[in-house]
Amino acid sequence: MNDAPSLTTIAAPVEAEIEVKRSRFLARLEPVRDEAAARAVVEAARKKHWDARHHCSAFVLGVEGEVGRSGESGVVHRSSDDGEPAGTAGAPILEVLTGRGLTDVVAVVTRWFGGTLLGTGGLIRAYGDAVRQTCDAARPVTYRLLDRLDVDVPPGDVGRVENELRTRGVTVAGTDYAAVATLHLDVDPTSVDDVSALLAQLTGGAADPRRGRAHWSRRA
Repeated sequence: MNDAPSLTTIAAPVEAEIEVKRSRFLARLEPVRDEAAARAVVEAARKKHWDARHHCSAFVLGVEGEVGRSGESGVVHRSSDDGEPAGTAGAPILEVLTGRGLTDVVAVVTRWFGGTLLGTGGLIRAYGDAVRQTCDAARPVTYRLLDRLDVDVPPGDVGRVENELRTRGVTVAGTDYAAVATLHLDVDPTSVDDVSALLAQLTGGAADPRRGRAHWSRRA
């Protein structure tokens, strides 16, 4: 089964630019893990493009009902109009991010005024369109919240056990070698009992898996 909670973000920063009635809208989309990182992206845009009038932004962090990659629980939404009329910039940026199902991501749109007022509707469309184009250019990546199982195996058996686990679709995240070998397994929470039973079968009942802390793992 594959019912582990998941989140979708982007693989790397990406930018796109549009022009509306000589106003330039440069949108930057960047993956982040926490609020401090998101705000740092906005400040970096402000410093780099110091000659622009507005640096409007929004970010989404976390996933509903779970502890996110930052360690905080639940979803955080923030947006800023940065001097544009209320609701014409930050809100449409945020709407695009949530509409695409993205989280752990920040978008900042830098605007250079072109001399023509766009009006409320024009601003909403322009900021939304700039972020939509950036999202179209981004490569999404998905993370799943998996349980960690650690199990000790005699060194002479570790190759066989590891091969059997991989053959049956169990993710072996790593192996530590000492007096015994310790396999570190990433397991869907709904499959912990099944994997434990498989380990018992492969080791003649000797395996005693220890359940570790759940963590976010990038889906291959």
